[in-house]
Amino acid sequence: MKKTLLLLSLVAAPALAGEGKWTPQQVLELDPAWLKAQGLQVSPKRLWDPKRGTGLLAGAVNVGGCTGAFIAESGLVITNHHCAFSIIQEHSTPQRDLLTQGFLAKGREEELPGKGARVQVPRSFTDVTKEMLAAVPEGADDLSRQKSLERKDKELVAACEKRPATRCKVASFDGGLRYVLIDSVELADVRLVYAPPRAVGEYGGEVDNWMWPRHTGDFAIIRAYVAPDGSAAQYNAQNVPYKAEFFFPLATEGVKPDDFVMVLGYPGTTFRALLADEMAERQARYYPRLIDVYGELIRILEEEGAKDPAGKIAVASNLKSMHNRYKNAGGQLAGLKRGSLVEKQRAAEAAVVAWAEKRKESAGALKARTELLAQQAEKAKTFEREFLLDVLKASVKGPSLAVTLVRLSQERAKPDLERKPEFMDRELPRLKDRLEREQKNFFAPADKRMFLALVRRAQTLGESERIAAVDKLFGRTYAEKEVSAKIDALYTASKVLDLTERQKMSGETEAQLRARKDPLLDFGFDLAAEVVALDELRDRRAGASARLFPEWRRAVLAQAGKPVAPDANSTLRVTFAKVKGYSPRDGAFYTPQTTLAGVMEKHTGEEPFDVPDKVAAAAEAKRYGPWVDARLKDVPVNFLADADTTGGNSGSPTVNGKGQLVGVNFDRVWENVSNDFGYNPDVARNVNVDVRYVLWLLDQVEDADALLRELGIRKGPKAQERR
Repeated sequence: MKKTLLLLSLVAAPALAGEGKWTPQQVLELDPAWLKAQGLQVSPKRLWDPKRGTGLLAGAVNVGGCTGAFIAESGLVITNHHCAFSIIQEHSTPQRDLLTQGFLAKGREEELPGKGARVQVPRSFTDVTKEMLAAVPEGADDLSRQKSLERKDKELVAACEKRPATRCKVASFDGGLRYVLIDSVELADVRLVYAPPRAVGEYGGEVDNWMWPRHTGDFAIIRAYVAPDGSAAQYNAQNVPYKAEFFFPLATEGVKPDDFVMVLGYPGTTFRALLADEMAERQARYYPRLIDVYGELIRILEEEGAKDPAGKIAVASNLKSMHNRYKNAGGQLAGLKRGSLVEKQRAAEAAVVAWAEKRKESAGALKARTELLAQQAEKAKTFEREFLLDVLKASVKGPSLAVTLVRLSQERAKPDLERKPEFMDRELPRLKDRLEREQKNFFAPADKRMFLALVRRAQTLGESERIAAVDKLFGRTYAEKEVSAKIDALYTASKVLDLTERQKMSGETEAQLRARKDPLLDFGFDLAAEVVALDELRDRRAGASARLFPEWRRAVLAQAGKPVAPDANSTLRVTFAKVKGYSPRDGAFYTPQTTLAGVMEKHTGEEPFDVPDKVAAAAEAKRYGPWVDARLKDVPVNFLADADTTGGNSGSPTVNGKGQLVGVNFDRVWENVSNDFGYNPDVARNVNVDVRYVLWLLDQVEDADALLRELGIRKGPKAQERR
């Protein structure tokens, strides 16, 4: 490694159990004797080699918003069913519904390529704090500050990505207190190997989502491929499996209560460093509004999807994502209230203020906090407009695609380093994939109804929060028949929603797009103008935050006097845990494991508790094979641990002290959803698929002999049987 990032000097290691999403470099600062006492049986230096900047932790890979883990040298990756959902959906039709039926490739030639699917394997981490901060001119205002930081970010990434098949990013820690350049190799040929039926991968559906006890087989197996010479390459029939340096063998003995485990992965975003007022805003406005708006959109998708088999498949991915965010928001609100998290943050903040007031050197931190509070109050004035504009440009395919095409034409006219990051040349292949893939997610009746619902909401906004593009096209007062007729006409006359035409548009200039006189594009131009203005406003806010927040954060860390892990930011982390049950409420205790018998107890024959016939047959015949747990006298299905996880940890490998995979993380319990704002050891529990359930399904249900041999579970020839 060129330079090692040590965010904190970690001492008093026993205080770290459970809480903390630690960077690979921080692991090396933990007391090895303490780690050994917890249950780690490999050397910490096997987890991460500071000289090479890699190690066993690099067996956990980024699979695009989720985590996966290599489980064989031959490029096999295990992740969640819901993380591989887009590949399964891509190859599903009403005639061959892989979502419902599941999929098993009998040989490598049957594995299904995923459009736009990627696997990123971490290679090195470099501290670039000095370079980033030096890029900000003396006396720069907040907008210039942000643009300077963004420019330097892009320059560092561009230099890093001169190596072929490389994906780099600059990650900010503690709001700009530290910056780290992360270098990963990107594998662009990713294929589906196995997915269980949806009634296994989503067993319990939204009823059980975020709940315990759980009985869900939320896993899938994919494979990464490279060119014959070992270099990363796009899909080609001649490609060969990627040879993984680090992978996690499957621990056939599984886990038992109180066992030590580690969860490795790429947790997305947590909010533990927010000011109390910022937390209060999310509690009072953001989550309630999300529940309100998404609740309506979910109803629309469900109603329209139920009318048409093809429509049901088309809306499935968006519906799944919205359901997850909707229920998460409810859990956040319940947890914030139950744990009094805003009040606790306010008290903790007051303690830092009191500490800082006694130290002259901390005057800057107090001034920074005052400015941050003022910025939060100002932002609250336009909350409703910004929230609705974000939903409109992201959730409704018509406007979303139109805005993307318009922005692409405008940004492509600029030099690459002057574009917004999402429109740089490095992102164009992903944009192209998205513009194509969205056709699979588009169902006109549902899309038009969602558009109608959001226009209705936009036309009720206050005078200072109007969305001009909506007012221009639909007027300032809502009349359902008229608005609906305009949306119908818009979609009928537009070519944006035709895949072939959209692909042509993606290469056209702004002038060429305007010359088309396409009504949906015209709306996209008007909406894009407001998006650009909002982007600039948010850049100014981000510049202010980058100036102020590190100053405040230094005081917080100094006052704490103990290790404090930085908030999650989609970078590689590890959390140490034990397999544990918990008490959700007075008088109740949940054990940490569920079994196959529990799956069948929930079986009603109707969604979301409809066990597939082949699974039910094996369970009822008690064909447990070698996967029965002697203590439970049954096949374990899911288990709990007190790991510190969040979104992005979906698909994370849960491994034992030997570095063997014992499970796949896929959820948190309802009482722990608000873990994003603060860790509570009493209820902080993550939910994992037990590796023995994975193996039972492959062995006793699917008879996936060749795959089991490749995984080293059955003896005999491996690779040749998978060709």
